[in-house]
Amino acid sequence: MSLAGPEDQHSTADWEKATAAVLRKTRKLGEDAPDSAVWEALTRTTLDEIAVAPIGTRDSVADLPATGVPGAAPYTRGRLAERPEIGWDIRPHLFGLEAKALNEAALMDLENGSTSLWLEVGPTLGADQLAAALEGVFIDLAPVVLDAPEDPVAAAEALAAVFADRGVEPAPGTNLAADPIAAQVRGEGAINLDLLELVAAKAEELGTLGVVVDATAIHDRGASDAQELGFSLAVGAAYLRRLTAEGRSVDDALALMEFRYAATDEQFPTIAKFRAARRLWARVAELSGAAPEAAGQRQHAVTSRPMMSKYDPWVNMLRTTIASFAAGVGGAEAVTVLPFDSTLGIPDAFGRRIARNTSSLLISESHVAKVADPAGGSYAVEKLTDDLANAAWAEFGRIEAAQTSGASGILAALEDGSLQSRIDAVVAERDSQIAHRTRPLTGVSEFPNLAETLPERPAHPNADAVRRYGAPFEDLRDEPATTPVFLATMGSIAAHTARATFASNLFAAGGISVVSAGATDGADAVLAAYESNGGASPVVCLAGADKTYAEWGADLVAKLREAGVRHVVLAGKPGDRTVSPDLVDDSAAVGVDALTFLTTTREKLA
Repeated sequence: MSLAGPEDQHSTADWEKATAAVLRKTRKLGEDAPDSAVWEALTRTTLDEIAVAPIGTRDSVADLPATGVPGAAPYTRGRLAERPEIGWDIRPHLFGLEAKALNEAALMDLENGSTSLWLEVGPTLGADQLAAALEGVFIDLAPVVLDAPEDPVAAAEALAAVFADRGVEPAPGTNLAADPIAAQVRGEGAINLDLLELVAAKAEELGTLGVVVDATAIHDRGASDAQELGFSLAVGAAYLRRLTAEGRSVDDALALMEFRYAATDEQFPTIAKFRAARRLWARVAELSGAAPEAAGQRQHAVTSRPMMSKYDPWVNMLRTTIASFAAGVGGAEAVTVLPFDSTLGIPDAFGRRIARNTSSLLISESHVAKVADPAGGSYAVEKLTDDLANAAWAEFGRIEAAQTSGASGILAALEDGSLQSRIDAVVAERDSQIAHRTRPLTGVSEFPNLAETLPERPAHPNADAVRRYGAPFEDLRDEPATTPVFLATMGSIAAHTARATFASNLFAAGGISVVSAGATDGADAVLAAYESNGGASPVVCLAGADKTYAEWGADLVAKLREAGVRHVVLAGKPGDRTVSPDLVDDSAAVGVDALTFLTTTREKLA
């Protein structure tokens, strides 16, 4: 069916021609390059080495397997045939709070839009305090999901006692949430699958879910999307084996399980990840002998912890909005939006309010959850879903193939370090992209604000459990340089603004402030500005236009050297058209390894 008239239908060649014209104007495509070169110019590659084309085409999905319909195998398009009336379950994560404070926060969240609770039981809230923490909470209406890696059995028994004391049935979706493998990955104890069985038995007694496969544990260590999915399949398979070994049917074991994935601010990969996860788990269930109607994967999305920033934390609101949108569009049944200030410690009421309202606005005002699988049928999304599913299945195979003297599968892959070694390779590549700022982090590696005052929040015991993507830059910001760089701005403001701004932002990303010369009309004027500012900085950065560099850059460098400057940086690339490489010590241009550059500059300032 065609919904467009002939005048509104265009061929691939038409798109290539129009796109090539734009790229040539921005000098991203050579004048003599064919129009078809736009595909290579605009295609990006994910950390899983999946090529993401600029647009999807009908040809790209011609050979893909059928995705079915929502509510039916392979569940790519959703576990349920229709989205629930509430859209998705808005599930706040309450952590680092004692019973009274947690109870107040829980009631506030539930009274203002949240529909379930995810409770951390551990450092500050003991299992024996669960009854007090849930005082006044209608636990027969609002599902409670436990997060008790240290002692999941005690937490499960304590929650069961609360239900018994009140004489009510658990709300559908309640999960006692045993996950011993994720607990070990997070460094919270050795793997003990006996705990899984004990909690699962208690869940069957209560009529609740009992197991969670928390793939965010490996995401928080830097895993790629495919590695996160492969890990979840391997852990899920290991739990299925243990649960069925105790006499349960595969269908009954599947009914106990929920999967937790990270949602990032990379919108389309996140949508594809949740769709691919359901398809992959349906295949595992099929191979395990499950009935098709039992193979649907329950999904809980959590906005990514590593993507969050400590500096300029307000930007986290934008990151989590994109992430929660993508998770909802991707079909997650429950979504946890982490408060923007959770990187600073225990979030306050304002942070929790913004977090829950993010989902409420997407559901109630943007109506994102009105349609099941709104991305279904998109050529680009279907192709990305299939490519990611194949990459994840290959990772699953690598994990399952791991063998040690006492274990196999995921247990062996964790024991022998093979999984971590693959994750380390991804971390190294991501770190390189962040260092070169080809993967920019707003407020951290790009557009930092050295003058900002961070909100103060109480510390959380596990604050250092996650290595944020911007951690290397944040480490530099934690200890700002005590001496500024002198910015030798050459020429008028109009002539030097572009490079001066670039250099200032780059230095600020490493905790280095600058003092600017302002508008100048020659080497003597710059030198006078340098001396009027005390002439104390051993590092000077030249910032001007190519023409100005060529005219009096060499003279300026010589005079600065005479004045005692030990390290001269050029904003831009040295060469015949600017300043000879022999005259400067370093340069700052697009593509520079920012972390290396900033570390060197700080050493010279010291």
